[in-house]
Amino acid sequence: MWLFLVFLAVPLVEIALFITVGGWLTLWPTLAIVVVTGAFGAALIRRQGLRTLDELRRAMDRLDDPLTPLAHGVMILLAGALLLTPGFFTDAVGLALLIPQVRGALLQRLAAGVRARAMAARRDAAFRFDHGEVIEGACSPPSEPPPPPHPPPVRARH
Repeated sequence: MWLFLVFLAVPLVEIALFITVGGWLTLWPTLAIVVVTGAFGAALIRRQGLRTLDELRRAMDRLDDPLTPLAHGVMILLAGALLLTPGFFTDAVGLALLIPQVRGALLQRLAAGVRARAMAARRDAAFRFDHGEVIEGACSPPSEPPPPPHPPPVRARH
């Protein structure tokens, strides 16, 4: 449901911003801003994308965890898609995602949410199997080892 609301709200916000900014700046400066932010964003994406690939390569060479450079790369790719989409709102979000500190903060927040969901799933799974029942008992090692299993009886063929 929330995805439907995003797909509904973003174009409405973009249209409202185009009308507002276009009324303030007129048509040609408004269109120029959209084109310039797209070109600027494409150049930044290329530069930061190459830097992220370098960090990923170095992490793999050092046998470090490659998830952080991969996550940054995915966010840069998302920023590129947003910057290439015409509009002021998508450009603002795309430019924000190109700032490494913003990406880091967003990744920390996402990681905390994933950890919380994993802990809740683990707790729920433990509750399903445990049901809170405690069975008390004692266990002592056997005094002598159990006898070996008997081989199955051999039947004679007729």
